[in-house]
Amino acid sequence: MFRWLGGGGGSPGWPATLGPLRTKGGTVSLRPVKMRDGKTWSELRIRNQNSLLPWEPTGIGSWADRHQPGSWPPLFAVLKSEAKRGTILPFVIELDGRYVGQLTVGNIQRGAVRTAWIGYWVDEAHAGKGIATAAVALGVDHCFGPVGLHRLDATVQPSNEASQKVLKNSGFRQEGLLVRYMDVNKRWRDHLLFALTAEEVVGSAAEALVRAGRASFQ
Repeated sequence: MFRWLGGGGGSPGWPATLGPLRTKGGTVSLRPVKMRDGKTWSELRIRNQNSLLPWEPTGIGSWADRHQPGSWPPLFAVLKSEAKRGTILPFVIELDGRYVGQLTVGNIQRGAVRTAWIGYWVDEAHAGKGIATAAVALGVDHCFGPVGLHRLDATVQPSNEASQKVLKNSGFRQEGLLVRYMDVNKRWRDHLLFALTAEEVVGSAAEALVRAGRASFQ
């Protein structure tokens, strides 16, 4: 069974280390982002430009400039501050202890909705091995457990079949089409809306992956 190790971060379920889950690609776990991640973050993001640029929001300046190591400290400062406030959960996806991507839960809302969105990316060299699916499952269980959320949303372009597969394998269902929803790669793109509520998870999302033969517990 995966473990959750929390600390006193001023918000429910943060900071935390989640996992592990064993996939065909290796052992997957999630941990909070750290200041020292800058060099690896930069290398991965620049190396994966071609696989990430078609799906991510339009930014200011070139991809290389936005992802230099010097861009990490101010980004990390924002992520850390928002995590302490309880509006975001920024995780590193680790494969056998190595940084291979990120999973972020954002726009966390409390009160009557208790909802957030979930997003992720994984180094293309490790694509298709169940790593993103395992990471999403760990994130889902954490959000519906210690974080206390009721609903998670995810948006994906209709042509991004790989990401849709990750969401479906993690239990998400398609709810509809968001027309011209987001400025991606300098164009307003349609996105499919996927969602999952706590009632739809039987046992845990991680257990569902294990039952389906897509993962195993360490």
